[in-house]
Amino acid sequence: QVQLVESGGGLVQAGGSLRLSCAASGIIFSINDLAWYRQAPGKQRELVAVISSGGTTTYANSVKGRFAISRDNAKNTVYLQMNSLKPEDTAVYSCNADSHRIGGRAYWGQGTQVTVSS
Repeated sequence: QVQLVESGGGLVQAGGSLRLSCAASGIIFSINDLAWYRQAPGKQRELVAVISSGGTTTYANSVKGRFAISRDNAKNTVYLQMNSLKPEDTAVYSCNADSHRIGGRAYWGQGTQVTVSS
């Protein structure tokens, strides 16, 4: 059974930091591209950051320079370090593990709430 479990969300003041974690089980973690998405109330889900199986990272323009995605294949965990948080970063953040590029499929976590107060 595949599970992706996010943690680390919460309430933080603007300018603060949070570190999200997503622990995976039931998949061959190292071969997956990993991503963080977010969805704010009334808005579409948006891609925040991606780290490929090879370690290449990509960021949404809105978070470049503030957020950093990383992975630890030994711990089957992907992280999202979020600094200089803004109220507009408030959303449910979900992790995604995707192996479509090699014929697999994608899996999602349940999400963790991040709320940034002004």
